[in-house]
Amino acid sequence: MATFEVEQSEGMRWIRVDLDDDDCRTERGALNHMVGSVKMDVPLPSLRGMWVSLFSDESVLRPRYVGTGTVYLDSTLGGYHSFPIRNGDRWILDTHCFWASDGEVQLKIHRERVLTALWAGEGLLWYKTALVGDGQVVLAVDGPVEEITLENDRLVTDGPFVVAHTAGITLRMRRPARSLWSHWLSGQRLSYSYEGTGRLLLCTVPYWRRRMERERRSPATME
Repeated sequence: MATFEVEQSEGMRWIRVDLDDDDCRTERGALNHMVGSVKMDVPLPSLRGMWVSLFSDESVLRPRYVGTGTVYLDSTLGGYHSFPIRNGDRWILDTHCFWASDGEVQLKIHRERVLTALWAGEGLLWYKTALVGDGQVVLAVDGPVEEITLENDRLVTDGPFVVAHTAGITLRMRRPARSLWSHWLSGQRLSYSYEGTGRLLLCTVPYWRRRMERERRSPATME
């Protein structure tokens, strides 16, 4: 299998992928440079994938690198989280979180419920990347990641802080308070409620450089 390492310098982080007669998949446009006998191609998506791409911000075109050598991906002020998936697992990723994976990992499509998509502000159709197979996966994240296990329980967050979860967990948009009156007084918006049994990857605190980058880009800061 391909090996993935997080390297860093000058506050920037990037992924180095080592291939030994192997292959990997990456997010579209993620390549920085590569060394060795490595070739890139782009497998065409299925008809369903091409249809989904018309309504989704997720790219269905994920380049594949095959051969022996080293592939370096683009750097970021954020970070990366690498974790294994095993046969029988199905992981659902948040939008724009996929960064790289072993060639043995299959990329699928997951659609959230219509009401969940509407209340989350994603329109009628909210498509995400799902992963199955056996191999290593790398996610692009804003900060450190914590893994949480639920046993017929619920995790409520104020925003889309869960970057991935297993298929046994369902996402719903709910009020954090019991009544509308309490919800209005609390000043809280609708929360993301993850319910069921399975594992989640939670990222609530961004790296400070990433936080500063976002604040500088925000219109309120520029005015």
